[in-house]
Amino acid sequence: MTTARTDTVWPHDVLTLSIDIGGSGFKASIVNAQGVMVTDRVRTDTPYPCTPDTLVSTVTSLVASMLDVHRVSVGFPGLVRHGHVIEVPSLSRAESGGERDPDLAAAWHGFDLAHALAEAFQKPTKVVNDADMQGCAVAQGTGMEFVMTLGTGVGTALFNDGALLPHLELSHGPFRDGLSFDIALGNAQRKEIGNERWAKRVRKAIHDFDDMLFFDHIYVGGGNAKHLSAADVGPKGEIVPNTSGILGGVRVWSLDA
Repeated sequence: MTTARTDTVWPHDVLTLSIDIGGSGFKASIVNAQGVMVTDRVRTDTPYPCTPDTLVSTVTSLVASMLDVHRVSVGFPGLVRHGHVIEVPSLSRAESGGERDPDLAAAWHGFDLAHALAEAFQKPTKVVNDADMQGCAVAQGTGMEFVMTLGTGVGTALFNDGALLPHLELSHGPFRDGLSFDIALGNAQRKEIGNERWAKRVRKAIHDFDDMLFFDHIYVGGGNAKHLSAADVGPKGEIVPNTSGILGGVRVWSLDA
Protein backbone atom coordinates (compact mmCIF):
# COMPACT_ATOMS: atom_id res chain seq x y z
CA MET A 1 0.00 0.00 0.00
CA THR A 2 1.47 3.35 -1.01
CA THR A 3 -0.98 5.83 0.48
CA ALA A 4 -4.04 5.41 2.62
CA ARG A 5 -7.39 6.54 1.25
CA THR A 6 -8.38 9.96 2.47
CA ASP A 7 -11.52 8.45 4.00
CA THR A 8 -9.57 5.96 6.14
CA VAL A 9 -10.81 5.97 9.72
CA TRP A 10 -7.79 6.49 11.93
CA PRO A 11 -7.82 5.94 15.70
CA HIS A 12 -8.40 9.03 17.81
CA ASP A 13 -4.83 8.77 19.10
CA VAL A 14 -3.27 8.31 15.64
CA LEU A 15 0.47 8.93 15.52
CA THR A 16 2.13 10.27 12.39
CA LEU A 17 5.84 10.04 11.63
CA SER A 18 6.46 13.31 9.84
CA ILE A 19 9.59 13.70 7.69
CA ASP A 20 10.87 16.91 6.13
CA ILE A 21 13.26 16.32 3.22
CA GLY A 22 15.44 19.33 2.47
CA GLY A 23 18.38 20.21 0.31
CA SER A 24 20.62 20.61 3.36
CA GLY A 25 19.10 18.15 5.83
CA PHE A 26 16.48 15.50 6.54
CA LYS A 27 14.42 16.04 9.71
CA ALA A 28 11.78 13.90 11.41
CA SER A 29 9.55 13.72 14.46
CA ILE A 30 6.41 11.93 15.61
CA VAL A 31 3.30 14.12 15.74
CA ASN A 32 0.07 13.30 17.58
CA ALA A 33 -3.47 13.80 16.34
CA GLN A 34 -3.53 17.33 17.80
CA GLY A 35 -0.53 18.34 15.70
CA VAL A 36 1.96 18.35 18.58
CA MET A 37 5.43 16.82 18.31
CA VAL A 38 5.73 14.07 20.91
CA THR A 39 9.37 13.15 20.26
CA ASP A 40 12.52 15.18 19.84
CA ARG A 41 13.25 16.07 16.24
CA VAL A 42 16.06 14.07 14.65
CA ARG A 43 18.19 15.33 11.78
CA THR A 44 20.91 14.26 9.39
CA ASP A 45 22.68 16.12 6.61
CA THR A 46 21.45 15.57 3.07
CA PRO A 47 23.88 13.20 1.32
CA TYR A 48 25.28 14.23 -2.06
CA PRO A 49 24.99 12.94 -4.65
CA CYS A 50 21.49 11.91 -3.54
CA THR A 51 20.04 9.20 -5.74
CA PRO A 52 16.57 7.80 -4.97
CA ASP A 53 18.13 4.72 -3.37
CA THR A 54 20.46 6.89 -1.28
CA LEU A 55 17.56 8.98 -0.03
CA VAL A 56 15.47 5.95 0.90
CA SER A 57 18.32 4.28 2.79
CA THR A 58 19.34 7.51 4.57
CA VAL A 59 15.80 8.31 5.68
CA THR A 60 15.18 4.72 6.75
CA SER A 61 18.27 4.80 8.95
CA LEU A 62 17.30 8.18 10.41
CA VAL A 63 13.86 7.03 11.58
CA ALA A 64 14.62 3.37 12.34
CA SER A 65 13.68 3.82 16.01
CA MET A 66 10.55 5.88 15.28
CA LEU A 67 8.32 3.46 13.38
CA ASP A 68 5.88 2.63 16.19
CA VAL A 69 3.34 4.85 14.42
CA HIS A 70 0.21 4.46 12.30
CA ARG A 71 1.36 6.31 9.16
CA VAL A 72 4.15 8.37 7.61
CA SER A 73 4.04 11.81 5.97
CA VAL A 74 6.91 13.10 3.86
CA GLY A 75 7.46 16.66 2.63
CA PHE A 76 9.66 16.58 -0.47
CA PRO A 77 11.45 19.57 -2.07
CA GLY A 78 10.13 19.10 -5.58
CA LEU A 79 7.13 18.49 -7.78
CA VAL A 80 5.30 15.34 -6.66
CA ARG A 81 2.11 13.88 -8.12
CA HIS A 82 0.43 10.96 -6.38
CA GLY A 83 3.71 9.99 -4.77
CA HIS A 84 5.75 10.10 -7.99
CA VAL A 85 8.58 12.61 -8.34
CA ILE A 86 8.30 14.78 -11.45
CA GLU A 87 11.22 17.11 -10.74
CA VAL A 88 13.47 17.90 -7.79
CA PRO A 89 16.04 20.63 -8.57
CA SER A 90 17.96 20.52 -5.27
CA LEU A 91 18.59 16.76 -5.42
CA SER A 92 19.39 16.74 -9.14
CA ARG A 93 22.87 18.05 -8.39
CA ALA A 94 25.97 16.03 -7.52
CA GLU A 95 26.78 18.56 -4.78
CA SER A 96 24.75 21.10 -2.86
CA GLY A 97 24.34 24.24 -4.95
CA GLY A 98 26.11 22.66 -7.91
CA GLU A 99 25.09 22.38 -11.53
CA ARG A 100 22.21 20.17 -12.61
CA ASP A 101 23.31 16.59 -13.23
CA PRO A 102 21.34 15.06 -16.14
CA ASP A 103 21.80 11.52 -14.83
CA LEU A 104 20.50 12.39 -11.37
CA ALA A 105 17.58 14.32 -12.85
CA ALA A 106 16.70 11.30 -15.00
CA ALA A 107 16.94 8.94 -12.01
CA TRP A 108 14.46 11.06 -10.06
CA HIS A 109 11.98 11.72 -12.86
CA GLY A 110 8.97 9.43 -12.41
CA PHE A 111 10.39 7.69 -9.33
CA ASP A 112 7.61 6.32 -7.09
CA LEU A 113 8.99 7.64 -3.83
CA ALA A 114 5.81 7.00 -1.85
CA HIS A 115 5.87 3.32 -2.78
CA ALA A 116 9.59 2.95 -2.07
CA LEU A 117 9.26 4.51 1.38
CA ALA A 118 6.07 2.59 2.19
CA GLU A 119 7.93 -0.62 1.40
CA ALA A 120 10.89 0.45 3.54
CA PHE A 121 8.74 1.53 6.49
CA GLN A 122 5.97 -1.05 6.10
CA LYS A 123 3.56 1.77 6.91
CA PRO A 124 0.98 3.72 4.90
CA THR A 125 3.03 6.59 3.48
CA LYS A 126 2.10 9.82 1.76
CA VAL A 127 4.62 12.05 -0.06
CA VAL A 128 3.73 15.64 -0.92
CA ASN A 129 5.57 18.82 -1.83
CA ASP A 130 7.30 20.31 1.23
CA ALA A 131 5.62 23.71 0.84
CA ASP A 132 2.23 21.97 0.68
CA MET A 133 3.05 20.15 3.91
CA GLN A 134 4.18 23.34 5.62
CA GLY A 135 1.01 25.06 4.46
CA CYS A 136 -1.05 22.32 6.04
CA ALA A 137 0.34 23.43 9.41
CA VAL A 138 -0.16 27.17 9.02
CA ALA A 139 -3.10 27.89 6.70
CA GLN A 140 -6.12 29.11 8.67
CA GLY A 141 -8.79 28.24 6.10
CA THR A 142 -9.92 31.74 5.23
CA GLY A 143 -9.38 33.42 1.87
CA MET A 144 -6.40 33.00 -0.44
CA GLU A 145 -3.38 31.96 1.59
CA PHE A 146 0.05 31.71 -0.02
CA VAL A 147 3.02 29.80 1.40
CA MET A 148 6.65 30.40 0.43
CA THR A 149 9.51 28.33 1.83
CA LEU A 150 13.09 29.57 1.64
CA GLY A 151 15.89 27.05 1.94
CA THR A 152 18.25 25.46 -0.54
CA GLY A 153 15.67 26.57 -3.09
CA VAL A 154 12.16 28.02 -2.98
CA GLY A 155 8.84 26.24 -2.49
CA THR A 156 5.36 27.63 -3.03
CA ALA A 157 1.85 26.51 -2.09
CA LEU A 158 -1.59 28.06 -2.32
CA PHE A 159 -4.73 27.42 -0.26
CA ASN A 160 -8.18 28.82 -1.05
CA ASP A 161 -10.53 28.77 1.94
CA GLY A 162 -8.46 25.92 3.35
CA ALA A 163 -8.40 23.81 0.18
CA LEU A 164 -4.98 23.16 -1.32
CA LEU A 165 -4.45 24.02 -4.97
CA PRO A 166 -1.80 21.32 -5.56
CA HIS A 167 1.30 21.22 -7.75
CA LEU A 168 1.95 24.95 -7.68
CA GLU A 169 5.57 25.36 -8.77
CA LEU A 170 5.85 29.11 -9.22
CA SER A 171 9.49 29.04 -8.13
CA HIS A 172 10.50 27.76 -11.58
CA GLY A 173 9.22 30.96 -13.18
CA PRO A 174 11.53 33.81 -14.23
CA PHE A 175 12.60 36.33 -11.60
CA ARG A 176 15.13 38.62 -13.32
CA ASP A 177 18.56 38.60 -14.99
CA GLY A 178 17.88 35.15 -16.39
CA LEU A 179 17.40 33.62 -12.94
CA SER A 180 14.36 31.72 -11.73
CA PHE A 181 12.83 32.47 -8.33
CA ASP A 182 14.28 29.15 -7.16
CA ILE A 183 17.84 30.20 -7.99
CA ALA A 184 17.60 33.93 -7.20
CA LEU A 185 16.18 33.32 -3.71
CA GLY A 186 18.06 30.09 -3.05
CA ASN A 187 20.72 29.58 -0.41
CA ALA A 188 23.67 29.69 -2.80
CA GLN A 189 22.68 33.17 -3.99
CA ARG A 190 22.04 34.33 -0.42
CA LYS A 191 25.58 33.36 0.51
CA GLU A 192 26.98 35.01 -2.62
CA ILE A 193 25.22 38.38 -2.41
CA GLY A 194 24.66 38.67 1.35
CA ASN A 195 21.52 38.78 3.48
CA GLU A 196 20.67 42.44 2.80
CA ARG A 197 20.55 42.13 -0.98
CA TRP A 198 18.92 38.73 -0.71
CA ALA A 199 16.15 40.12 1.54
CA LYS A 200 15.53 42.83 -1.06
CA ARG A 201 15.00 40.08 -3.63
CA VAL A 202 12.57 38.35 -1.30
CA ARG A 203 10.58 41.57 -0.93
CA LYS A 204 10.38 41.92 -4.70
CA ALA A 205 9.36 38.26 -5.09
CA ILE A 206 6.54 38.66 -2.56
CA HIS A 207 5.32 41.72 -4.49
CA ASP A 208 5.48 39.77 -7.77
CA PHE A 209 3.59 36.79 -6.33
CA ASP A 210 0.95 39.12 -4.91
CA ASP A 211 0.50 40.68 -8.35
CA MET A 212 -0.09 37.18 -9.75
CA LEU A 213 -2.30 35.75 -7.03
CA PHE A 214 -3.85 38.64 -5.07
CA PHE A 215 -3.41 36.59 -1.92
CA ASP A 216 -4.94 37.63 1.39
CA HIS A 217 -2.06 36.37 3.50
CA ILE A 218 1.44 34.97 2.95
CA TYR A 219 3.34 32.65 5.27
CA VAL A 220 7.12 32.64 4.82
CA GLY A 221 8.99 29.68 6.26
CA GLY A 222 11.95 27.41 5.66
CA GLY A 223 15.42 27.51 7.12
CA ASN A 224 16.32 30.89 5.63
CA ALA A 225 13.22 32.74 6.85
CA LYS A 226 15.25 33.51 9.96
CA HIS A 227 17.23 36.02 7.91
CA LEU A 228 14.10 38.14 7.30
CA SER A 229 12.27 40.73 9.38
CA ALA A 230 8.55 41.40 9.65
CA ALA A 231 9.06 44.40 7.36
CA ASP A 232 10.53 42.14 4.68
CA VAL A 233 7.37 40.03 4.41
CA GLY A 234 5.03 43.02 4.39
CA PRO A 235 1.65 43.77 5.96
CA LYS A 236 0.06 40.58 4.63
CA GLY A 237 3.00 38.47 5.71
CA GLU A 238 3.93 36.25 8.61
CA ILE A 239 7.21 34.43 9.29
CA VAL A 240 6.46 30.90 10.49
CA PRO A 241 8.78 28.49 12.34
CA ASN A 242 10.69 25.87 10.37
CA THR A 243 9.01 23.17 12.46
CA SER A 244 5.85 23.81 10.42
CA GLY A 245 7.33 21.50 7.79
CA ILE A 246 7.01 18.69 10.35
CA LEU A 247 3.69 19.65 11.97
CA GLY A 248 1.81 19.71 8.66
CA GLY A 249 2.26 15.96 8.38
CA VAL A 250 -1.02 15.31 10.20
CA ARG A 251 -3.27 17.34 7.94
CA VAL A 252 -1.79 16.05 4.67
CA TRP A 253 -3.84 12.91 5.21
CA SER A 254 -6.97 14.94 4.58
CA LEU A 255 -5.66 16.07 1.18
CA ASP A 256 -6.45 14.32 -2.07
CA ALA A 257 -3.18 15.30 -3.72
